[in-house]
Amino acid sequence: MLVCAVSGHRILDKNFSEQRLKERLQTLVRQGVTTFLCGMALGFDLACGEAIAAMKKELPLRLVACVPCADQSERYPLRERRRYEALLAACDECVVLHERYEPGCMFERNRYMVDHSDMLLAYLLGGCKKGGTYYTVNYAEKKGKPIFYL
Repeated sequence: MLVCAVSGHRILDKNFSEQRLKERLQTLVRQGVTTFLCGMALGFDLACGEAIAAMKKELPLRLVACVPCADQSERYPLRERRRYEALLAACDECVVLHERYEPGCMFERNRYMVDHSDMLLAYLLGGCKKGGTYYTVNYAEKKGKPIFYL
């Protein structure tokens, strides 16, 4: 029973493929992943979470929302906030690190996910040398966690 954290960009590249994402997730499940940790951010996190939630209908998977602050979705556009709330309702567990946003809580969430997982699935565009996903990939490397890229 393996745990996989997911981390990726908030803006999905025009070449992003939901089909490739589903195939990668299915491969991880075949390799023994039973629990996914999702940071619940816009973009890749929500896409991943929704794909995993759909897979849960047919497979015994767990989806854990790792929320940096309880007010995370407060500034999301209405459509994205609805997606967030629907995904949160589909999660088996919700870990909330802070009641309100505070500086550094997003990085704390990313470290939490890496520390509580066996591996990382990352959507990191080539050449990107900053931001939360870059930070998370580097942290996972330092912790010796296998990293799978989409």
